[in-house]
Amino acid sequence: MNKQRTVPRGSGRRPRVVIGADSLARLEALAEGAIQRNPDIADRLLGEISRARIVAEAKLPKNVVAIGRAVTYRDETTGRDKTVIPVYPEDADIARGQISILTPIGIALIGLAEGASLYWDTRDGERRVLTVLDVAPQDASEGLAAQ
Repeated sequence: MNKQRTVPRGSGRRPRVVIGADSLARLEALAEGAIQRNPDIADRLLGEISRARIVAEAKLPKNVVAIGRAVTYRDETTGRDKTVIPVYPEDADIARGQISILTPIGIALIGLAEGASLYWDTRDGERRVLTVLDVAPQDASEGLAAQ
């Protein structure tokens, strides 16, 4: 039984998060910089970082969501599948499917493995469940933009 594949019922536990060491300092700096202007987002990101297992970039599993990796997820509330690429804020371009890591969905997805499901709260405070269906290799942004 793979505990990472489902949201544990009633336990409040979240699926495992794995972050590459090369991204760690930048993510921490982004969260620290957002504390004054958006404390909720900063707290969410710092919370994910604090519970993450940090690994060398070369050891980051290919099925884990990371900056620049296209991820397809399902919003279990609506049943819709969506593909996005988490990026740093300055690279965000919603028309190309590139979402900032400093958004609720960016924070929710970072570090999750394929098959993981979790509860997340939208900007409007609506609680939803999302499931990671697929993680594409690094530098997938060109392929997504062509779709």
